[in-house]
Amino acid sequence: MTRHMDRRACAVFIWMIGASLWLAGCKGTSSAAADSEQGKPPAAAKDQPVNPDAQALAGFLDRVNEYVKLHKKLEDSLPHLPKEATPQQIDKNQRELGQMIQDARKDAKQGDLFNRESQAVIKRLLARVFGGPDGASLKASIMDENPGVPKIVVNERYPDSVPLSTIPPQVLEGLPKLPEEMEFRFVGNTLVLMDVHAHIIADFIPDAFPHSA
Repeated sequence: MTRHMDRRACAVFIWMIGASLWLAGCKGTSSAAADSEQGKPPAAAKDQPVNPDAQALAGFLDRVNEYVKLHKKLEDSLPHLPKEATPQQIDKNQRELGQMIQDARKDAKQGDLFNRESQAVIKRLLARVFGGPDGASLKASIMDENPGVPKIVVNERYPDSVPLSTIPPQVLEGLPKLPEEMEFRFVGNTLVLMDVHAHIIADFIPDAFPHSA
């Protein structure tokens, strides 16, 4: 009788161990499935190498998008321009928005949006473009539109005395795509990140391409 009971207890014990292992396996599978549903990469994906240039440009665009959030918040607080707004109304609205952004970013400095890593990547992108067969003519077209190069200051108004230079499409293709509120412009060989609606210099890269390019 005792031997029979021992066998029965042993069988129950073995069954309990098997059930525990089965439940643990189910839990692991459910966890992996939940991670997959939530868009989480599998553990092995974390070990995959990250392209540092892509990471630097992604970080730059994240900072630009944060700036645009501020821009939109301030712009929405201004009276909306009529469809047939006069040049005077547009200029007034632009200057008011510019002043609000200047006040909100009074401590802004060069490199806040173009940090060291993103500056280095963009300079390399531009070096490839200007080092190509059309590089000399591209540089000449940019410099011709900037005969006098004033001092560039972050969070100041883009100089009214400087015409808005046209960025050649070959150059734009090599640069990150910006939100509609922002544009790249060259002032001399300085690459400016410009807030179009506010006419404000959000940031810039000095010596964006070599003088000998």
